[in-house]
Amino acid sequence: MDHYLEIQLLPDLEFGQPMLMGALCSKFHRALVILESQSIGVSFPKYSLKPKGLGDTFRVHGSVRELEQLQALEWLKGMNDHVRVSSIRRVPDSAQHRTVKRRQYKTNVDRLRRRRMTRKGETYQEASDAIPCSVEQRPDVPFVVMRSQSTGQAFHLFVELGQPQSKAVAGHFNSYGLSQGATVPVF
Repeated sequence: MDHYLEIQLLPDLEFGQPMLMGALCSKFHRALVILESQSIGVSFPKYSLKPKGLGDTFRVHGSVRELEQLQALEWLKGMNDHVRVSSIRRVPDSAQHRTVKRRQYKTNVDRLRRRRMTRKGETYQEASDAIPCSVEQRPDVPFVVMRSQSTGQAFHLFVELGQPQSKAVAGHFNSYGLSQGATVPVF
Protein backbone atom coordinates (compact mmCIF):
# COMPACT_ATOMS: atom_id res chain seq x y z
CA MET A 1 0.00 0.00 0.00
CA ASP A 2 2.58 2.50 -1.07
CA HIS A 3 0.44 4.51 -3.49
CA TYR A 4 -3.00 6.10 -3.59
CA LEU A 5 -5.57 7.96 -5.67
CA GLU A 6 -7.59 10.75 -4.13
CA ILE A 7 -11.12 11.41 -5.31
CA GLN A 8 -12.72 14.66 -4.22
CA LEU A 9 -16.49 15.11 -4.50
CA LEU A 10 -17.38 18.43 -6.09
CA PRO A 11 -20.26 20.53 -4.71
CA ASP A 12 -23.48 19.88 -6.61
CA LEU A 13 -26.81 21.70 -6.37
CA GLU A 14 -28.83 18.66 -7.51
CA PHE A 15 -27.17 15.87 -5.57
CA GLY A 16 -26.11 16.00 -1.94
CA GLN A 17 -22.70 14.84 -0.76
CA PRO A 18 -24.04 11.64 0.90
CA MET A 19 -25.81 10.64 -2.32
CA LEU A 20 -22.67 11.24 -4.41
CA MET A 21 -20.52 9.31 -1.91
CA GLY A 22 -22.99 6.42 -2.13
CA ALA A 23 -22.78 6.42 -5.93
CA LEU A 24 -18.97 6.59 -5.78
CA CYS A 25 -18.76 3.70 -3.29
CA SER A 26 -21.15 1.62 -5.41
CA LYS A 27 -19.07 2.15 -8.55
CA PHE A 28 -15.90 1.33 -6.61
CA HIS A 29 -17.48 -1.86 -5.24
CA ARG A 30 -18.46 -3.01 -8.76
CA ALA A 31 -14.92 -2.30 -10.01
CA LEU A 32 -13.34 -4.34 -7.19
CA VAL A 33 -15.70 -7.23 -7.96
CA ILE A 34 -14.62 -7.13 -11.63
CA LEU A 35 -10.93 -7.00 -10.66
CA GLU A 36 -11.43 -9.72 -8.01
CA SER A 37 -9.03 -7.69 -5.90
CA GLN A 38 -8.42 -8.22 -2.21
CA SER A 39 -5.47 -5.86 -1.99
CA ILE A 40 -7.04 -2.45 -2.64
CA GLY A 41 -8.24 -0.50 0.38
CA VAL A 42 -10.00 2.80 0.98
CA SER A 43 -9.91 5.59 3.52
CA PHE A 44 -11.98 8.68 4.19
CA PRO A 45 -9.61 11.50 5.26
CA LYS A 46 -12.48 13.78 6.34
CA TYR A 47 -14.31 11.10 8.34
CA SER A 48 -16.09 12.63 11.32
CA LEU A 49 -18.16 11.38 14.25
CA LYS A 50 -19.51 14.87 15.08
CA PRO A 51 -21.12 15.73 12.79
CA LYS A 52 -21.39 12.14 11.60
CA GLY A 53 -20.14 11.78 8.01
CA LEU A 54 -17.58 10.29 5.66
CA GLY A 55 -16.66 13.67 4.22
CA ASP A 56 -16.06 14.62 0.62
CA THR A 57 -12.77 12.79 0.03
CA PHE A 58 -12.31 9.14 -0.94
CA ARG A 59 -8.80 7.66 -1.05
CA VAL A 60 -8.02 4.42 -2.84
CA HIS A 61 -4.83 2.67 -1.63
CA GLY A 62 -2.77 -0.01 -3.36
CA SER A 63 0.26 -0.64 -5.52
CA VAL A 64 0.84 1.40 -8.68
CA ARG A 65 -0.03 -1.66 -10.80
CA GLU A 66 -3.32 -2.29 -8.98
CA LEU A 67 -4.36 1.36 -9.14
CA GLU A 68 -3.54 1.49 -12.86
CA GLN A 69 -5.67 -1.63 -13.42
CA LEU A 70 -8.52 -0.02 -11.51
CA GLN A 71 -8.30 3.19 -13.52
CA ALA A 72 -8.13 1.23 -16.79
CA LEU A 73 -11.68 -0.01 -16.05
CA GLU A 74 -12.96 3.55 -16.38
CA TRP A 75 -15.05 2.81 -13.29
CA LEU A 76 -15.81 6.49 -12.68
CA LYS A 77 -17.71 6.80 -15.96
CA GLY A 78 -20.83 8.86 -15.35
CA MET A 79 -19.35 10.62 -12.31
CA ASN A 80 -16.72 12.74 -14.05
CA ASP A 81 -18.81 15.90 -13.59
CA HIS A 82 -19.09 15.23 -9.86
CA VAL A 83 -15.51 14.33 -8.90
CA ARG A 84 -11.92 15.49 -9.19
CA VAL A 85 -9.43 12.62 -9.41
CA SER A 86 -5.75 12.97 -8.59
CA SER A 87 -2.96 11.18 -10.34
CA ILE A 88 -1.49 8.11 -8.65
CA ARG A 89 0.72 9.41 -5.84
CA ARG A 90 3.21 7.93 -3.42
CA VAL A 91 2.10 7.67 0.22
CA PRO A 92 4.12 10.05 2.46
CA ASP A 93 6.77 8.31 4.56
CA SER A 94 5.35 9.97 7.68
CA ALA A 95 1.91 8.34 7.25
CA GLN A 96 0.41 6.39 10.10
CA HIS A 97 -1.83 3.37 9.51
CA ARG A 98 -5.27 2.29 10.67
CA THR A 99 -8.02 -0.13 9.82
CA VAL A 100 -11.08 1.11 7.98
CA LYS A 101 -13.70 -1.54 8.55
CA ARG A 102 -17.32 -2.38 8.06
CA ARG A 103 -19.43 -2.34 11.19
CA GLN A 104 -22.74 -4.18 11.19
CA TYR A 105 -25.55 -3.40 13.60
CA LYS A 106 -28.77 -5.09 14.60
CA THR A 107 -30.82 -2.00 13.87
CA ASN A 108 -34.36 -3.28 13.43
CA VAL A 109 -35.71 -5.68 16.02
CA ASP A 110 -38.90 -6.35 14.02
CA ARG A 111 -36.87 -7.38 10.99
CA LEU A 112 -34.79 -9.71 13.18
CA ARG A 113 -37.97 -11.26 14.57
CA ARG A 114 -39.54 -11.75 11.12
CA ARG A 115 -36.35 -13.35 9.92
CA ARG A 116 -36.32 -15.71 12.90
CA MET A 117 -39.98 -16.59 12.31
CA THR A 118 -39.16 -17.57 8.72
CA ARG A 119 -36.00 -19.49 9.62
CA LYS A 120 -37.36 -21.36 12.63
CA GLY A 121 -41.08 -21.50 11.86
CA GLU A 122 -41.92 -19.65 15.09
CA THR A 123 -44.88 -17.45 15.92
CA TYR A 124 -44.39 -13.73 16.44
CA GLN A 125 -44.67 -14.20 20.20
CA GLU A 126 -41.98 -16.92 20.23
CA ALA A 127 -39.67 -14.75 18.15
CA SER A 128 -40.39 -11.76 20.44
CA ASP A 129 -39.51 -13.83 23.50
CA ALA A 130 -36.24 -14.92 21.87
CA ILE A 131 -35.32 -11.43 20.57
CA PRO A 132 -36.08 -8.70 23.12
CA CYS A 133 -36.22 -5.01 22.21
CA SER A 134 -32.93 -4.48 24.04
CA VAL A 135 -31.12 -6.28 21.18
CA GLU A 136 -31.64 -3.29 18.88
CA GLN A 137 -28.49 -1.18 18.47
CA ARG A 138 -28.14 2.48 17.58
CA PRO A 139 -25.38 3.09 15.03
CA ASP A 140 -22.79 5.60 16.19
CA VAL A 141 -20.56 5.71 13.09
CA PRO A 142 -20.97 7.26 9.62
CA PHE A 143 -22.43 5.24 6.78
CA VAL A 144 -23.01 5.26 3.07
CA VAL A 145 -26.24 4.07 1.46
CA MET A 146 -25.54 1.26 -1.01
CA ARG A 147 -27.72 -0.93 -3.20
CA SER A 148 -27.21 -4.68 -3.22
CA GLN A 149 -26.32 -5.97 -6.67
CA SER A 150 -27.91 -9.34 -5.92
CA THR A 151 -31.20 -8.30 -4.29
CA GLY A 152 -31.52 -4.68 -5.41
CA GLN A 153 -32.29 -3.62 -1.83
CA ALA A 154 -30.75 -0.52 -0.29
CA PHE A 155 -28.66 -0.96 2.85
CA HIS A 156 -26.44 1.13 5.08
CA LEU A 157 -22.74 0.32 4.95
CA PHE A 158 -21.44 1.56 8.31
CA VAL A 159 -17.74 2.52 8.37
CA GLU A 160 -15.59 2.50 11.50
CA LEU A 161 -11.98 3.59 11.92
CA GLY A 162 -9.53 1.65 14.05
CA GLN A 163 -6.88 3.31 16.22
CA PRO A 164 -3.84 4.85 14.46
CA GLN A 165 -0.80 2.58 14.38
CA SER A 166 2.82 3.31 13.53
CA LYS A 167 3.28 0.16 11.41
CA ALA A 168 1.25 -1.24 8.54
CA VAL A 169 -0.60 -4.53 8.97
CA ALA A 170 -0.91 -6.60 5.81
CA GLY A 171 -4.06 -8.53 4.98
CA HIS A 172 -7.05 -8.77 2.69
CA PHE A 173 -9.71 -6.21 1.87
CA ASN A 174 -13.32 -7.01 1.00
CA SER A 175 -15.11 -5.90 -2.16
CA TYR A 176 -15.82 -2.51 -0.54
CA GLY A 177 -12.11 -1.86 0.12
CA LEU A 178 -12.60 -2.38 3.88
CA SER A 179 -10.83 -4.80 6.23
CA GLN A 180 -11.22 -5.99 9.80
CA GLY A 181 -7.44 -6.34 10.26
CA ALA A 182 -5.41 -4.90 7.37
CA THR A 183 -4.48 -1.24 7.58
CA VAL A 184 -4.32 1.61 5.10
CA PRO A 185 -2.08 4.69 5.34
CA VAL A 186 -3.66 7.77 6.88
CA PHE A 187 -2.29 11.27 6.49
